[in-house]
Amino acid sequence: MAIATINPATGETLKTYEPLTDEALEDRIARAAQAFARYRLTTPQERAGWLSAAADVLDDDIDAVAELMTTEMGKTLASAKAEVGKCAKALRWYAEHGPALLEPEPKDAAAVGAEQAYVVHQPLGVVLAIMPWNFPLWQAMRFAAPALMAGNVGLLKHASNVPQTALYLEELFRKAGFPEDVFQTLLIGSSTIERVLRDDRVAAATLTGSAPAGQSVASIAGDALKPTVLELGGSDPFIVMPSAHLDRAAEVAVTARNQNNGQSCIAAKRFFVHRDVAEEFTRLFAEKIGALTVGDPMDEGTQVGPLATESGRDDVERYVDDAVAKGAQVLVGGKRVDRPGWFYEPTLLSGITPEMDLYLEEVFGPVAALWTVDSLEEAIEIANSHPYGLGSNLWSEDAGERERFIRDIASGMAFVNGMTTSYPELPFGGVKQSGYGRELTELGMREFMNAKTVWIGGPSSEQGERSTAGSAAE
Repeated sequence: MAIATINPATGETLKTYEPLTDEALEDRIARAAQAFARYRLTTPQERAGWLSAAADVLDDDIDAVAELMTTEMGKTLASAKAEVGKCAKALRWYAEHGPALLEPEPKDAAAVGAEQAYVVHQPLGVVLAIMPWNFPLWQAMRFAAPALMAGNVGLLKHASNVPQTALYLEELFRKAGFPEDVFQTLLIGSSTIERVLRDDRVAAATLTGSAPAGQSVASIAGDALKPTVLELGGSDPFIVMPSAHLDRAAEVAVTARNQNNGQSCIAAKRFFVHRDVAEEFTRLFAEKIGALTVGDPMDEGTQVGPLATESGRDDVERYVDDAVAKGAQVLVGGKRVDRPGWFYEPTLLSGITPEMDLYLEEVFGPVAALWTVDSLEEAIEIANSHPYGLGSNLWSEDAGERERFIRDIASGMAFVNGMTTSYPELPFGGVKQSGYGRELTELGMREFMNAKTVWIGGPSSEQGERSTAGSAAE
């Protein structure tokens, strides 16, 4: 993929970029390593101040940045503004809570024969972030805010179709007053990632993307003995039981599937509805999907814009056509929109069977797949048969069903009577082929930190006496 801004609402190429030369890339990695040598010595309070300043910059830039994201990947302008606001919130959360989270953790000194014993969390160094285009500001911020609070330095390899948003992120942290080169954007192609990841000056990597991309990065990082965090997509189940408030569940289901034009890893994609309420829920769901306004993402009234890339639109079309050819029923939508750009109708399919490609794959577009089930157990069994395990949703007022769902669903996140969403206050990540590691909260900060054990003895410490008495030294 060329490094270029191509407006998905029109197909027009607006701006292209040349990838960094080998010499320019070497210079940026060297500068990142030099920046870390200085930045790691800054105080958590200083970093918190810069994060807070970055949030203020985002507040000032919200209109321009939102329009930029809409132009580059087609999200509606309203959702783009919400994304900018969410990034500012995350920056402020880490600014407020980060210093306390970095305080040494005292341990039981007497139990280990010391005068003092504690754990300090220290940054690893330069971290490579490989990010996708669908939430071009937020997904990069999920990495950047905790990493910078921790004292790490960031190198961002963003998706090639959002280069202007990627460059803005570097400018954002510079405008906020962070030391020079603490966060840099690398305009490089995917073929160059291995060189950066294998560089001894790069300590770790994080990737949000496809399972094959995750396998490649994990393999390279494993060979180099470097830690990684992987968020590799999902096909989240959305289970509706008889006790659910059906109208509310259907309303949220439409948003959960079609948010970001259907291009979200944590979008609900597979809908399992109990037979007792299947007819009514399906009617409500279909009506609400059919009422969505598809159009120019810059228009205030638009609810669903184009797919971000032409190949993405073609993939969605292929999944739907394959399912229909194998017996699926189209209840709503089911075809591309006859207009310039890469639009596809919000779609609802039923009659899904294992022979269909979408049964075990992620459809990254506004297509909902509907199952009718006879029990919660059946819904969970089908849901868990999928290789992904990112988020999950249950709609039920029954306490026993909620307990069984939380216990048995194979996912990194379980939301009951609500839509799967990311918050800085909650860990974010999945299991199985949805990846490993966690973003956000203190967990996201500590993924790229060394938990260093500190033991301090003195005249009254007992360790030497214990060792002399024959206790194990290891």
